[in-house]
Amino acid sequence: MSRIAHIALVVRDYDEAIAFYVGKLGFTLVADEYQAEQDKRWVLVSPPGAPEAATTILLARASKPEQEAFIGNQAGGRVFLFLATDDFDRDYAAFTVAGVEWVRPPAEQPYGKVAVFADLYGNFWDLVEFK
Repeated sequence: MSRIAHIALVVRDYDEAIAFYVGKLGFTLVADEYQAEQDKRWVLVSPPGAPEAATTILLARASKPEQEAFIGNQAGGRVFLFLATDDFDRDYAAFTVAGVEWVRPPAEQPYGKVAVFADLYGNFWDLVEFK
């Protein structure tokens, strides 16, 4: 074992999730393939500039009520994912212009500069430029 290939993010709708991650955050749409045998899509996104072998996010549409209950709360109200940047101010400004909802404003921490935002479903993310 050498790496985590994908992380599943439970979403309500494929297209609205793609619109947020690709349209607002500027992520790359890596795959969007229909899987007829399961009547679902295989939708992968990754941050722009991520290496080909980097971990991707699988946008996994909830298909049962039990799964729907976790949309927007995959980490029980904690920060769920951490998006590293090499230019915090650039990305913070771009996300703000795109209408991203900031939950906590930028702050200098011992490990770097960070702010918390919510995705379209309410999952919390750190945008962080590590020192």
